[in-house]
Amino acid sequence: MLLILGGCSAIPADPDDTLERVTGDTLRVGVSPNPPWTDLPEGTSGAPVGVEVDLVNAFADTLDADVQWVPGGEEALIGQLERGQVHLVIGGLTTDSPWQQMAGLTRPHAQAVDSAGDQVAMVMAVPAGENAFLVALEQFLLEQS
Repeated sequence: MLLILGGCSAIPADPDDTLERVTGDTLRVGVSPNPPWTDLPEGTSGAPVGVEVDLVNAFADTLDADVQWVPGGEEALIGQLERGQVHLVIGGLTTDSPWQQMAGLTRPHAQAVDSAGDQVAMVMAVPAGENAFLVALEQFLLEQS
C-alpha cells in the first residue's frame, strides 16, 4: 500500500508540459470574437481587446510569457487546442459549451446574462488533461475575483 501511495503525487501534472513550456516563453491563445469578452476590432494591429483578453495578458505576465494571439472561430480554435497548436481558447465560452468533451474548461471566472436573459457562467478552454496549466490559470482567476 505504501508503494502505491508513494507513486501518487498531489501536484497536478501536464502530460504535454504546457505550463512548463509557456513559462518564460510564448502563450499561444486562440481568440474568437464575442464582445465584451473578446473582440478583434479593425485598426488595432491585430491586437484583440476585451475582458478575457485583459485577464489572459495579466496571466501571461505571471508566467513571464509573451502572448501570441490566434484569431478564429470556436470550432477551428478548439481543433487547434486539441492538436497542441494553441494553449488556451477564449471567446465568451460558457459552462454549457459544446466543446467541454474536447477541452478542459476552467471554473467560472465571471457571471453574465445571455441573449435569452439567462444567467451564464463564463469559462476558458485549455487542452484536456493539462492539469497543472489548468490549476495555475484557475488560481490566477480566483485571485482576480
